[in-house]
Amino acid sequence: MQFIKTDLDGLYVIKLEPQKDGRGFLARIFDRKKIKELLEIELDLVQGYVSFSSKKGTMRGIHYQIPPFSEYKLTRVTKGSVYEVVIDLRKDSQTFGVIEGFEFKDSDYKMLLTPPNCGHAILSLEDNTELTNFSDRPFTPEFERGIRFDDPNFNIPWPIPVEVVSEKDSSWETYKK
Repeated sequence: MQFIKTDLDGLYVIKLEPQKDGRGFLARIFDRKKIKELLEIELDLVQGYVSFSSKKGTMRGIHYQIPPFSEYKLTRVTKGSVYEVVIDLRKDSQTFGVIEGFEFKDSDYKMLLTPPNCGHAILSLEDNTELTNFSDRPFTPEFERGIRFDDPNFNIPWPIPVEVVSEKDSSWETYKK
């Protein structure tokens, strides 16, 4: 596993290193000890989900949880491709307000480690896209918050039109900085 620092403080792209042989490959997707040694993060994943988007242009997010359920997220595309966006919402962070976007495909063997108190969204770039998402805190609805994908405070340049949005995700109020 290679940890690639991004411009947003605490956000890492993790490049998996498949070990190939005649059967296919094996790649480590999580290593608590290595994360602690290299990133100085105590990461204990407690929940995991798979999301499936049947249609290209499906938006999931922008979501985050507030304390005490702020969470690290570890995501990987297992089928198809997505555009993942992270917004630093930590007011005491040097990168507060920074937005980073990444295109990930199932074939690139990369993951994204998102720090707590950052908004996170995925936009499916093709039909039948699947993403796996792990977190170090349980999902707690009363501590969930969100930002509309088209919030004028952020003006996120999505690579394709957003076509499908849940009622919940389209009803978030404008973010107050």
